[in-house]
Amino acid sequence: MHGNDQPWCSPDPSAFPSFSHFRFSVNPPPIELPGLEVSVDDVMYMPSLDAPSDRPFPFVYFITIRNLSKTSVTVKARKWVVKQKNGEMIVVEGDGVVGQFPRLDPGGEFSYNSCHTIGQDSEATGAYFAEDDNGKQYFVRIPPFLMELPIWA
Repeated sequence: MHGNDQPWCSPDPSAFPSFSHFRFSVNPPPIELPGLEVSVDDVMYMPSLDAPSDRPFPFVYFITIRNLSKTSVTVKARKWVVKQKNGEMIVVEGDGVVGQFPRLDPGGEFSYNSCHTIGQDSEATGAYFAEDDNGKQYFVRIPPFLMELPIWA
C-alpha cells in the first residue's frame, strides 16, 4: 500500500514526485531477465476515488514484482499502456514505481498499489525497466489485466 494503507490514485501528474528522467540505452537495448516476474494480485473498481471528468472510473490495482533470478536489480522506470474498449490508448511512462526505486536482491519482492482512471472498459499492460549493479538494463512485462465497469456503475 502507499501512504496510510489507503489505495493511492491521482489523476493529476503533478502529484508524482519529480525525478531526473531515467534513460535506457538502445544499444544494447534492455533484455528480459529470466526470473524477474510481475503478478497482478488484485484489481478493483473504487468509485470513491477522485478521477477526471473524461476518465471518471478509477480502478485500483495491486502488483508484486519478484526477483527469482541470481542478479540484484533496481527498478528505474515503468510504462503502462491502457487500451480502452473504443480503441483509444492511454500511455503512462515515468521514473520509479509510486515514487520509489525498489532494489530487488535475489529472492526479493516489492508490492504496491496504484490506480488507472478510465472512461470505459479497458485492458492494461506494460513493463518495468530495471538496472543491475553494473549498469546492464532489463525489462519485465506486466501481465495484461481487465478493468471492467460493474453493471451498477
